[in-house]
Amino acid sequence: MVRVQADRDVCIQAGNCVMVAGAVFDQDDDGIVTVLVDEVPDDQLANVQEAVKLCPSQALRFVE
Repeated sequence: MVRVQADRDVCIQAGNCVMVAGAVFDQDDDGIVTVLVDEVPDDQLANVQEAVKLCPSQALRFVE
């Protein structure tokens, strides 16, 4: 099981995560990241890995 967590206090509203993995991430009305799933679907894993890598504020991370 792979999970991803977003630190909403660190998010700078860049939106890279939504562009790369829109099935897993969204932004609220203020532009802050929200995680849409409890567990990352296998077919989205590569996209989520890319989103974590591209996040300019390092607000995203994988958790056990």
